Amino acid sequence: MSDHRQPSEGLRPDVPHSARVWNYLLGGKDNYPADVEAGETILKAFPDIAGIARDQRAFLARAVRHLTVEAGIRQFLDIGTGLPTADNTHEVAQRLAPESRIVYVDNDPLVLTHARALLTSTPEGACAYIDADVRDTGRILDQASRTLDLDAPVGLTMLGIMGQLPDSDDPWALVARLMAALPRGSHLVLADGTDTSETLSNAIEAYNAHSVNSYRLRSPARIAKFFDGLRLVDPGVVRTSDWRPDPGRRQETAPGHAVSGVGRKP
Repeated sequence: MSDHRQPSEGLRPDVPHSARVWNYLLGGKDNYPADVEAGETILKAFPDIAGIARDQRAFLARAVRHLTVEAGIRQFLDIGTGLPTADNTHEVAQRLAPESRIVYVDNDPLVLTHARALLTSTPEGACAYIDADVRDTGRILDQASRTLDLDAPVGLTMLGIMGQLPDSDDPWALVARLMAALPRGSHLVLADGTDTSETLSNAIEAYNAHSVNSYRLRSPARIAKFFDGLRLVDPGVVRTSDWRPDPGRRQETAPGHAVSGVGRKP
């Protein structure tokens, strides 16, 4: 484990934070009035946002299950963890392969507090947490190597996190640096919101006006560019609910406002 800052440092309950707003949209209780207000602002302007939130969580579970069962992945680096909820990465992976090792990364003090308490591993595996900004790829990889074997394939999961970076930070290069440090057979699991709805764009603009974390919607084509150099797993980069849906289970129907994909490093 890294030398974490104290949970109270940097915690601003009076300002909405993306992890806590997302927690509210998922029906959680780990949020503050400012987060609730921000969440309600988005919901009133774009009610489908709650479906997008649920879609992403369901996609994460399906993707981790695919990597564990079909790709044989036993290590996961989950960047942009968010607040723990049902079917976290380690729960899905270790349910299927108890020896799986998972490292979570986030920079929200409240996420840190909950991670220490709730993200516990099976005896056969390992579960660790890094308190770091997604831009600090060197620190993330260095500290992740204390828990993961970076010479063996890793599942890198990045859900809803790239939208928090402006183009000026070149988030595509950031993802490429992370994947370059991982060996062949590693996989990228990524999801983000699209700019295909004017209503959603207006709702996100209203959210950004009051939040400490701005979010940027991008076109499906620009989100797909995160997978450049990787071999896409069928069905490619598609509407989140369309990525290998579970047979017989009801899927959310938000029409393409978020896309998701999984790519393998050849």
